[in-house]
Amino acid sequence: MSGVPSVSSSDFRQIAIRTEAGKAERLFRACVSAFCSLTRPSRREIAQLEELTLPLFDEVSVESRRYVAAALSECEYAPSALVRRLAEEPVEIAAPLLTRSNALRDIDLIALIGRHGLPHARAIARRKALNPTIADLIRALERPTLVRTRPPETVTKLAPKPAPAAKADVAGPAAGEAAENARLRLRSMMRPADDSADVNAFLGQPAYARLRETALTGNAAFFQTALADALEIDFATARSMTEQSSYTALLAALRALDLSEDRAFLIAVAVYPGEFPHPQAIRQFLDRCRLLHREAAIDKVRAWKDETSSRAIRGKAPDRTGIERRDASNSDEAVSSLKAS
Repeated sequence: MSGVPSVSSSDFRQIAIRTEAGKAERLFRACVSAFCSLTRPSRREIAQLEELTLPLFDEVSVESRRYVAAALSECEYAPSALVRRLAEEPVEIAAPLLTRSNALRDIDLIALIGRHGLPHARAIARRKALNPTIADLIRALERPTLVRTRPPETVTKLAPKPAPAAKADVAGPAAGEAAENARLRLRSMMRPADDSADVNAFLGQPAYARLRETALTGNAAFFQTALADALEIDFATARSMTEQSSYTALLAALRALDLSEDRAFLIAVAVYPGEFPHPQAIRQFLDRCRLLHREAAIDKVRAWKDETSSRAIRGKAPDRTGIERRDASNSDEAVSSLKAS
């Protein structure tokens, strides 16, 4: 890269021992400059750069972060963890990486748009060979006025009818109990060490953060567990919502949680990637999101909750038919015993 002095691989590795007090800025820049001069860095050198720079990240100035972002944007083998950290910075710092870095994958770009909105989206739009799906999402976010808005009462009428709630598992209460036990195990795996408060179902940001992270893992059970927690429904219902052939039920859930269009799309495309093969599919999703009145979505969630409670009550109720059969059987045995005596 022009303007960067030539530094050998051995020089790069020796930078780690230069730990003079108060030299975080110099060390941060020098590490990246030396790394960018390497023609083909090894995995060890990539890992070493992250080990040296990430602990210094919060101590360096905005100018140093901007310098490093610009340097790494031209680097073919940039360390992904450091690039992702820089990409979360304000667009004034992150723009070179958003525009050029190969270390940012499509799923990283979608997540950045979901977290930072139009400023990051506009920088990402300047990338060469940008995924057409991401490009169309950005255009849709740029021009929301292309979709006609409707009065609330009309929107409510156009809201899709509530889908029938998930049926109870045919295996009966035992299967439902097993599903809930699995959900509890997943919750314990997902809960951070300092988790001190439950997430309220209709506080958008905490619910969104958890849904976003679990959706991006690609693990359906993790996402279904987070969705069940956010909506306060059982695991079986959340699972049935995300295993449907379309995202209709999921969209209602996301609208009930009052997520913005770009955040709802990020989660939907992570859960239903095959539903967005072309720009029209993205436009249709955004249309449906705008036309689905939040009150109608909340009503649908209430219906799911009612069904969840109803199933729980049915599962705990004693089986009267079975009891009567056992009583009749016991009576017959008693009569036979008396006759034999």
